[in-house]
Formats: sequence, structure tokens, C-alpha cells
Amino acid sequence: MDVTYMDNNATTMVAPEVVDALTPYLTEQYYNPSSMYEPAAEVSAAVGAARATIAKLLGAPRAADILFTSCATESNNAALLGAAAARPERRHIITTAVEHPAVLNVAKDLQRRGWEVDFLDVDEQGRLDLTDFVRALRPDTLMVSVMHANNETGVVFPVEEMARITKETDSSILFHTDATQTVGKLPIDLGGGFSNVDLLSFSGHKLHAPKGIGALFVRRGTPCRPYLLGGHQEDGRRGGTENVAFIVGLARALELALVNRASDERRVRALRDRLEQELTALIPYVQVNGGEAPRLDNTLNLSCHFVEGEGILYQLSSQGVCASSGSACTSGSLEPSHVLRAMKIPFTAIHGSVRFSLSRYSTDRDVERVVEVFPPIIHNLRRLSPYWDEAHDRPRAEALAMLERGVAAPSASA
Repeated sequence: MDVTYMDNNATTMVAPEVVDALTPYLTEQYYNPSSMYEPAAEVSAAVGAARATIAKLLGAPRAADILFTSCATESNNAALLGAAAARPERRHIITTAVEHPAVLNVAKDLQRRGWEVDFLDVDEQGRLDLTDFVRALRPDTLMVSVMHANNETGVVFPVEEMARITKETDSSILFHTDATQTVGKLPIDLGGGFSNVDLLSFSGHKLHAPKGIGALFVRRGTPCRPYLLGGHQEDGRRGGTENVAFIVGLARALELALVNRASDERRVRALRDRLEQELTALIPYVQVNGGEAPRLDNTLNLSCHFVEGEGILYQLSSQGVCASSGSACTSGSLEPSHVLRAMKIPFTAIHGSVRFSLSRYSTDRDVERVVEVFPPIIHNLRRLSPYWDEAHDRPRAEALAMLERGVAAPSASA
């Protein structure tokens, strides 16, 4: 069966050019960069060159500000836990209710350990209210951690403005952003518009580098204690032998992303918009989550009303289509996405949410395949739904009334 891959916000195909760049460091140049002999010194130089390349492409003031990690989850943990350990007298953190679990769960853990955490709400389009943000800033605020773009909806947050407001309020408050979904897709200049950002996380496998490599930008002077203790690697800030091949691959992937960004944006946006237009025309009672907010060009999150959503991904997979749901199905129960719940997506739709995410390797045929198989899947699943009147092929009156009232999904604790 041919595979139609539409889940690039989860992971991306490794670019052939990236494979070519990293392969020598898995074969003949396999030396430990910390060793003292000449071949190892050449490998160490490759790590340094990759660090310098990434710093330059992101506008970082110094190559040394780039810290290599295993993934964005480690980078996010290192940022939040490292800042909390460095300044334990500051006991207040601001983040959002829609962060990736790699930030959200760290914030909740710190909350259990005595920190106060404000989780900023979003509106029905997934947008933040800057007035709420300003009100949340306090004299004892340790840091603000706000993602650059949401991984489920693609909604982009005004990180530059929020970082500026933070520093104008109190220059000692740290500002961190999880830019995992935006590095290589949106402009990021750590010496320009992002000059008020102290910490920035990202990973390779969202931009056509391999899984298992990430990075954390730590601006010089930022108080942040090491998260992984061990050897002298990364100037003593992160112990562990460097993943040389994947570090080289990350630098090459970022080079490719920035070279191709303008053309990728236009082409991917056109594909996404075509997919959105055709699906919303073919499927009644469907909504685009975050469709009225600024969002990534590659992301389409749809909620199909009156569908029991656990069957959607299975049906798509049976047709060779790889996508993600807005819900996590575990142990026979369906828990609505915390992002969609925060957006107050109606109860009639929150379980029927699907995210399609594209990349530079997505094609017209991919869009055509989704348009071919997805509407019939929704139609067939609605026939099995208790919300649907199969005899008249329409929502049941009580279900339609719930939609019209905008009944939101219950909270996680309900």
C-alpha cells in the first residue's frame, strides 16, 4: 500500500542531503570528539563548525550559546528546571494552557514542588490575550515560557512582543520559547526580533534532520544550572558524548530549511489551503481549529462534529494515510486534547479532531488522496454515531442543539 504521509508536525523525513552530510560520522569518522588524537580533533572541529552554522543561521550572538541536547523535550526540561535551580528564590512561572507536554508537565511538576504557575488561557481560535499576560507578571516571576507555535493547531503566538514586554517590565525575568515547530519555518533572529529571548528550544526531527538531536539556545549571562551532569562536554553545561553525526545533520537541515523557506512556504501553504477548502466543502459540520488566527503554513486541524473519533485514525491508516488526532486514545478511553479543550471546542466535535501537517516533500497527490478518502470515512463513522440520525442522514435534534449552544467538552478533572 502506498503511504500518504500527513503528520510532519510529529516527525519529518530525513532529507537526502542531511543523510549525505552525517553518514561519514557514522562510518569512517566515528571518533570521540573528546579524545586527544588527530582524527578525533577533526571530528571535534566538525561539531564546532555545526555549532557556528546553527548560531549564525539563528542570529545567535555567539556559537557558544548553542547547547546540543538529545531532543526538544530535554531542551525544555533543561530550560525550566535549570532556571528554577539557578534562582530558587523566585517562585512564580508563567506559561500557557496549550503548551506541549514537554513544558506543560515540567511546569506542573514545579507547581507540585512549591512554585506558583499561571497557565494563560486562549480564546476559541487558540490566541493569547496579552492583557492577561501583562497582569500575570509579578515581582517574583522567575520566567515566562511560551511556545512559538502550537504543535496541534499551528497557531503562532506573538513571542517577540511578549519577550519585549517581559524585559521592559523586569529585565531579570527570563523568557523561554519552545520553537520546535517553527525553527526553519518562521523567521527567528536571536540578535534582532528575538533579542529579548533568553532560552529557545528546538529539535532536528521536525525540520528533516534525524530523531535524537535537539538544541537549546542559552543567551550569555542567563542563570541556568546544568540539567545533565557528567563530563566536560558542552563547556560543562550538558554531560554526555556528543552525537556528532546528528549534530552535523542538524546544521545541514537548518541550512536547507532557510535556503528553501520562501519557496516551501508558498508551495506548502497552497497545498494546505487546497486541502482545507476541499475538505470543508465536502464535509458538513466541520470546523477549522485556529483558522482565524495566525498559524503555520503547513498545519490544518479539523474538527468533524458528531463523530466518535477513535475510529478516524484507524480508518485513515487502513487507507494508507498517516495523520494525528486531537485526542489520545489510551486503555480504551478517549481523553480530549488539552489544547482543544482550552480552546473550548464544542463537545460534539472535540473527539472528531484530526491534524494534517505537510512538509516540503508533500505533493498534490497527497492532498488528492486525503480528499478522496477522508470525507467517506467521516460519513461512515457518523452513521455509527449516537449523535447522528442515520435514517435522515443528519444530526439528531439534541446533538444539533448542543452544537448551537456551543457546549464545550468537560475538563480533564470532570
